Amino acid sequence: MSDIHIDSEPRSIERAARVFDYLKGLPGEIDAILVTGDLADHGLAEEYETVAKLFSGPRTLLHCPGNHDSRGPYREILLGESASDEPINRVHRVGDAVFAMCDSSIPGRSDGFLAEETLTWLETVLIEADDTPVFVCFHHPPVVLHVPFVDGIKQHGEERLAALIMRYPNVVAVLCGHAHTGATTTFTGLPLLVAPGVVSTLMLPWETDKIVDLDAPPSIAFHILDDDHRLTTHYRVISPRL
Repeated sequence: MSDIHIDSEPRSIERAARVFDYLKGLPGEIDAILVTGDLADHGLAEEYETVAKLFSGPRTLLHCPGNHDSRGPYREILLGESASDEPINRVHRVGDAVFAMCDSSIPGRSDGFLAEETLTWLETVLIEADDTPVFVCFHHPPVVLHVPFVDGIKQHGEERLAALIMRYPNVVAVLCGHAHTGATTTFTGLPLLVAPGVVSTLMLPWETDKIVDLDAPPSIAFHILDDDHRLTTHYRVISPRL
């Protein structure tokens, strides 16, 4: 999932809680929950306190910052670390796969960029993973999605990431958010899968003049990597329970 944008209003909290309640109520097992950025809406400590409550539970939960997040309180409250403005990059092994959670945010800006230290860190992750399948994850899509509002604040400098990924055949997919719309495309010939928004849904320019729909229900994506390293994705709308 992506873009829960938790603030002080009950609306954002209810929508995110609806998704987490749905996942908690699943009768079958899932290996991990990924949240690809914009956890808080204003990067405030009290917003991350609410996020921490939503994230509590037995399931493995992986996350990375978005452009609405603030690295200082993010580190302190969600990671239990000292405040710092350095990129927040974390690697996790879940089952037989590795998830490289990269920080594509630029403090004070809406567009994205992977800092050189992040790319250096990512290459180390890819080397150490050896032949283990790796998902590269971050907030900002590194491609044009043909939606002007989002394309103006995409991830820039993407040719550097492309050159790196092409050197490592163990990368199976790129996962991101930011666009508030479920989208599928490719990046360096690999699947690039954009998670739908939880707090709102981006409208496409040929649908309406509105930028977002605040009433459309939140959506998520289920990703399945099989034993042949073939990736399948299912999108699911999370409607309110009657």
